[in-house]
Amino acid sequence: MTSPLDQTPRRPGWSPRRIVQSVLGLVLAVVLIVWGLPFFAHTSWAHIWDSIRVVSWWHVVAYQLLMLAGLYFYTFTLTGGLPGLTHGRALILNLCGSSVSNLLPAGGAVGLAATYAMCRSWGFTNRSTSTMAIVTGIWNVMARIALPIIAIVALWWGNSNLPTTLRDAAVGAMITGLIVAGILVAVIASERQAQRVGRALDRMLRPLTRRSARAATMSVDQLVRDLRARITDVVRTGWLQMTLGMVGFFGLYFVLFGLIMRDVGVELPFGILFAAFAIGRLLTAVGITPGGLGVTESATVIALVGWGAPPAAATAGVVLFSVITHVMEVPLGGIGWLLWTVSLRRDASRSRPLDPSAT
Repeated sequence: MTSPLDQTPRRPGWSPRRIVQSVLGLVLAVVLIVWGLPFFAHTSWAHIWDSIRVVSWWHVVAYQLLMLAGLYFYTFTLTGGLPGLTHGRALILNLCGSSVSNLLPAGGAVGLAATYAMCRSWGFTNRSTSTMAIVTGIWNVMARIALPIIAIVALWWGNSNLPTTLRDAAVGAMITGLIVAGILVAVIASERQAQRVGRALDRMLRPLTRRSARAATMSVDQLVRDLRARITDVVRTGWLQMTLGMVGFFGLYFVLFGLIMRDVGVELPFGILFAAFAIGRLLTAVGITPGGLGVTESATVIALVGWGAPPAAATAGVVLFSVITHVMEVPLGGIGWLLWTVSLRRDASRSRPLDPSAT
C-alpha cells in the first residue's frame, strides 16, 4: 500500500487567493515590525536605533558567523534523517528551504517541494526524502515543545516570586507538552502504542475523513503504522545525531540571543532570557506571516519588557537578532540556490549515481 506521503508534493500554484494571502501576510509583518514593535514596547524607533548603534560592526560579523555555525549544527539533523546526504548538501538544502519560507507566508509547502527537487537531483528517492521530512519534522516539533518546558524550569529556578496565574499556566503548558512529546515517542518506540494511537485517531477523525479520497484507500490507523514502519530504521540509527544537531542549533541560537541582548544593554536573569527566546522559537511556526516575522518579534519584545527589560534596548536586541537569523537567511538562500545549480552541472559532467541507498 502506497502512502500519500510517498508522492512528490505538487508545486503550489500562484492562484489569486495565494497571491492575496502572501501580500496580506507581508503587509501584516511590516505593520507589526514598523508600528507594532515600538507600540508594544512603549518606545520609539529613534531610541531603538540609538540602542542598535552601540553594537560594533565586528560584533555583527561575529554574530553572523555564530548563526552560520548554528545552521551547520542543524545539518547533523538532516544527515541523520537522510543517510548518504553530505553536510555540505544538507546546508544548501536548509538555506534554500529557509529562504523560501522566510519570503512567503505558509512557505513551508514551497520549501518542501524544493527539498524534493534537490534531493531527487542528487539521486535520492521520493520515499527516502519523505521519510527524512517526516522524521526531521517530528524532531523539530519535539524540540519546540521541549524549549518552553525547559524555559518553565529555568523561570522557576531561583525565582519563587512568580505570579500564581503564570505558575498555573506554566504547569498546564508543561503537562500538555509532556503529553504530546510522550505520544510521539510512544508511536515511534512501540508498535502496540502506535496501533492504539492510530485506532484512537481513526475513531476521532472518521466523521471528518469519511468523504475524503484518502480515507477510501488508507485509514488514519494504517497511516500511523505505515509512518512508524518507515521511520523506525532511520530513528534507530540516527536519533542521537539528529538530537545533537537540534541541541547544537538551538543552543548556539540562544547563545547568540544572549550575547546580542547583553551587547544592547539588556541585563536579565538566565531563566527570563531563555523563556523569551523559547517564546520566539515557538512562534516561528506561525504561518500567517513569512516565518512568523513580526509575530515572533512582537511576542518576544512584550515578554522581555514585561519582565523588566529596558524597552528600547530590548526591542533593539530583538530586531538585531531577527535580522541576523531571519532576514539574512534570504541572501544566504540565494547563495544556496547558486551552489545547487553548480552542483547539478558538476554532477551532470560526472554522470554517475550519487545515492548508494537509492532503489
